[in-house]
Amino acid sequence: MPALRATDVNLTVTWLGVVTQRREIEIETEPRQSLQLDWDGVVGAAHGGRTRASDSRVLQQHQRGTDIINVRQLSIVSQEEIDQIARDMGLAHFTPQWLGATMVVSGCRDFSHIPPSSRLQAPQGTTLVVDMQNYPCHQVGVTIERDLPGQGKSFKAYAKGKRGVTAWVERPGDLVLGDVLRLHCPEQRAWQADGQMRFL
Repeated sequence: MPALRATDVNLTVTWLGVVTQRREIEIETEPRQSLQLDWDGVVGAAHGGRTRASDSRVLQQHQRGTDIINVRQLSIVSQEEIDQIARDMGLAHFTPQWLGATMVVSGCRDFSHIPPSSRLQAPQGTTLVVDMQNYPCHQVGVTIERDLPGQGKSFKAYAKGKRGVTAWVERPGDLVLGDVLRLHCPEQRAWQADGQMRFL
C-alpha cells in the first residue's frame, strides 16, 4: 500500500506568476501563461534555488542567515481563499500579484490546511511537494497599501489561515494555465499530541 494516496480532489490552475526581483519592502508577481520548473524551483524566479538563507520563520531552529534547504520555492494560493480575503477586507477585487504568488488554484475551499507533504501533480507528471501553510507577511500589506491607500494594514488579520502554502519541486516540468493538478495526501491518522505539549 503506497504511503501517498491519490485523492479525488482536482485543482485547476487559474493564474501563474513569477517574482523576478527581491524587494525589501514590497512584493509583487509578474503574470505568466506558463512556468518552467527545475530542481531549483521556477526558472527565473528570485526565490529559486535548492537552498536559502534561514529567516525569521525558523529562528527557533537556525540562526538567521544559515544555509538551509529551500522548501519555499513556490507560493500557492486558492481562488476560494483569495475571494474570502477580499470579501472580509471589503474589496471588490484582489489580485494575486499583491500576494507574490506563484500559482492560484481553484477547487479546494480549505486549501491552506491541506496536510504537509501532500503532492500536487499535473497530468504530464510535474510534481510539487507541499511544505506547510504560508503565513501572512507585512510585505503584502505594504504592496496593497501602495495601490489601495488605507486597505493594506488590515491584510494580515484577514489573511490568517488563508494565505495558501509553500512548496518545492519534486519532479521538474512545465505548468500551464488550465492544468488540472491531482492532490495526493499521506495516508495517516491525525497526530495526537501529548496533552502536556505546549509551544515555547
